Formats: sequence, structure tokens, C-alpha cells
Amino acid sequence: MAEKRNIFEEVSEPSDARAVPVTGVIDGAKRGTRGPIRVWLGILFALVVLMIVVGGLTRLTDSGLSITEWKPVTGALPPTSAEAWNVEFEKYKAIPEYELQNAGMTLAEFKTIYWWEWGHRQLGRIVGLTWAIGFLYFLATKAIPTGWTGRLVIPGALGAVQGAIGWWMVSSGLSGDMIDVASYRLATHLGLAFVILGVLAWYILQLGRSEADMLQARRGREPSLPGTGTILLGLAFVQILLGALVAGIDAGRSFNDWPTMGGQFIPPDPLSITPIWRNFFENPGTVQFMHRITGYVLLAYGVWAYVRAGRSGNGATRAGFTMVLAMLVLQMLLGIITVLFQAPWTWAITHQLGAVILFCLILRARFLALYPLAQSVRDAT
Repeated sequence: MAEKRNIFEEVSEPSDARAVPVTGVIDGAKRGTRGPIRVWLGILFALVVLMIVVGGLTRLTDSGLSITEWKPVTGALPPTSAEAWNVEFEKYKAIPEYELQNAGMTLAEFKTIYWWEWGHRQLGRIVGLTWAIGFLYFLATKAIPTGWTGRLVIPGALGAVQGAIGWWMVSSGLSGDMIDVASYRLATHLGLAFVILGVLAWYILQLGRSEADMLQARRGREPSLPGTGTILLGLAFVQILLGALVAGIDAGRSFNDWPTMGGQFIPPDPLSITPIWRNFFENPGTVQFMHRITGYVLLAYGVWAYVRAGRSGNGATRAGFTMVLAMLVLQMLLGIITVLFQAPWTWAITHQLGAVILFCLILRARFLALYPLAQSVRDAT
């Protein structure tokens, strides 16, 4: 028989421990240290951005072939004596770039380009160490949130692949009649750098909000706007790859007029190289033309995305796509200026940094469309 209870008993108090409610699966899952992990990923993100900028400057100063060997560990130590410097210089003199472009270079001039390439490789090592130390620390302290261990391995794995691709790229310019690395290998190297950057940015955005908040926000996502953001991101990525092809063959220093190319819409002799497919990688006019046309398509689709986002009831989402369109216009202006001034390194690297900003803004706008921020009714109107 059930025990009689006093009419003055507080009904809000549990009668025993078993009456305490059990939290849900999301709330009960291991939360981990989302904040510190987000800071760690933010440091990695900043290092990768710096890596892209230094890599661009290494290419613009024709420094990428100054180190002719790949020594992931022992290569971290630069030459420290006159004899060691002479050994490195002699190795450089044996490659086509020196013979065809830099014959007569002094040791002092060689040291300048050597330090650029050494710094680029050293920065890669720092990125790898930063990832490894952070990941092992959070793994050892069991601070990684549930479901995130595998995801946090991805940047490190991609970084290892990036190192191998970097050498694959450099090796293409060490023999034959090449005075630069193969442009398609340069595009692969830069493309993977942006993939790593995108992965880090996405993780940072995700870790900035709780799992419960993300689940709730996803229920209110826009019907088709995330897909619009995906297409915009894909177009931007293709444009970045084409920009790498332009840089790889110095195509930005050809046809320095706009909106025409050599006084006409299509540059002269766009298919002059045989076989024909090589024109899309090696013909300066054709490569720059592809980069221009893709830029126009990207801008047009960016306007469409802005108009589409304008119908959204979420103010933060609308603002996200507005920032994308503003950066698109600025980036196009930077590209035009770079061409008109024959691609000086100052404008060229600013244009490349603009690509980084644009790529991240598109990624953020897509995230906001997929996981809209909570807002009041007043904000929605």
C-alpha cells in the first residue's frame, strides 16, 4: 500500500534519488573543452593563412627552386658555414632555372631566394608541429568532445599529404627545360591549402556553438540557400585554382589591358600550342582568359546569391551574403588592377590574400544559411 503523504509536503522535492530526471543524449554527451580546442584550431588557421601568403611570395620572387632536396627533418637546419652555403649554391647551379634564367647570380642573391623557400618550408614544419602537439595533448587529457577525434585527425593528415605534394611540385622544375614548377602542380598545392583552410574554418564555426544549439538551428535552416552557398564556394575554389595556373606561368603579366585582351575579347592564338589541351595550362592568353571569364561567372552568381539571401528572414544570414558580395566586388577590382599594372608582387599578393578572405566569407555565409542564428521577431523584419 502506498505511503500516506502530508498535505503540506513540498511536492517539488523528489521523494528519493531515483526521481531525479535524466538529461538527454546531447546534454549528457561528453562536452570536452570546446573553447581551448577552438583556440588551437584558430592558431592553426592563422598559420595556414600565413603559409599561403609566404608561399605566394616565394613564387613571386622565383624562390621555390632554390632548395633542390626534400629533407623533412634535417632540412630544418639552414647552412651555417661558408662551405655549406657553397654546397647549396652548387646544387642550385645544376638545375635549369639557374642555367636558363639566373646564370651569373651571386651567392648573396642566392641566399635571398634560399631564405624565402627555407622560411616557407619551416613554416610548414611549424604548422605540422602545432597540430601534432595540440592533438596529442587534447587526446591525452581526454578533452576532445564526443565524435570529434576523427575530425581533428583530418587537418593533420591533409597537412602530411600537402608536404608530399609540395615536393612533387618542386621536383617538376628541377630537370628538363623548366625554369618554374609545373603550373598544374602549383594549382594542386594551392588548392589543397585552401581545402585545409576550409576544414579549419568550418570546425571553428561549429565549435563556436553548442551541439544542442546547432541541432535546433538546423531545423530552421533555409530550404535552398545552403545549396546556393555550396555552388558559390565551388565556383570560388575553381577560380582559385585558375589563379594558381595564372601565377604558375606568369600569365598575369601578359595582356595587360581590360576589359579586352590585346584589343579583343578572346586573346589572339588561344589554341596555338599542340596538343590543344596544353593551352589550358601553358598558354598565357588562354589561361588568363579562363580566369577572367570564371571571375565574371562568380560575380554574377554572387549577385544571385545576394538576391536569394535577401529573401531570408534571418538578418545574420542576409548580412553574411552581403559581405560576400562586397568582397567579390573588391576582389574583382584587385584583379583588374593587378593585370593593368602587370602583376607587381604587391598587388598580386594582395589579390591572393583577397581570395583567402572571400573563400572564408563564403564558407561563413553558407554556415549561417545551414545553421541560422536565433533572433527576435523584430530582427527578422
